[in-house]
Amino acid sequence: MTDPTSQSQPAVDPALVARVKGILLQPKIEWLRIDGEFATNKSLFTRYAMILAAIGPVATLIGSLVFGHASIVSALVLAIVSYGLALAGVFILGLIINALASSFGGTPNPVQAMKLAVYASTASWIAGVFNIVPLLGWVSIIGGIYTLVLLFLGLPILMKVPEDKKVVYYIVILIAGIVLYAVMAAILGAIALTFVASTAGLAAMGAGY
Repeated sequence: MTDPTSQSQPAVDPALVARVKGILLQPKIEWLRIDGEFATNKSLFTRYAMILAAIGPVATLIGSLVFGHASIVSALVLAIVSYGLALAGVFILGLIINALASSFGGTPNPVQAMKLAVYASTASWIAGVFNIVPLLGWVSIIGGIYTLVLLFLGLPILMKVPEDKKVVYYIVILIAGIVLYAVMAAILGAIALTFVASTAGLAAMGAGY
């Protein structure tokens, strides 16, 4: 007889899959469910964000090695840095959402704000899979747009913002998010240029210049 306790666990957590489907296909219903769930910042990241945020960097890593001319070291470093920046960006966004809540009649709650930042990012993280083919990378923009829609839908539910103030609250968060991600893009770009410059220098040395 087979010991039921020895059966292998599914490769992907069914709860994670259900959450992804729910937030993407039935966001209003899923936000209401999320609103009543117990969570901690740690659980939001270790059980969800750290898994999904890896999709884009891994896809980009594979795509750059298969279709591009990047070295393994440079591609790997850029993937790790972009992964770290993605998680840091979501965390900071959650802090911003919570810090602004009271200014717009909402109820400050660090965990609720982090739920909003993490789960709204689902669409952009999933769309990151298209980075595996450089020519399809633009499709990830659609995921980014849908993330903004998810953020707008979840904002009044999780942060208890009055209907007459949710649009202004959303716009302020959007502006802060744009600035935040512009800074992150600049950091990633600077690191990428450093690798390009160092690679070119090594190539020149190898050529005897």
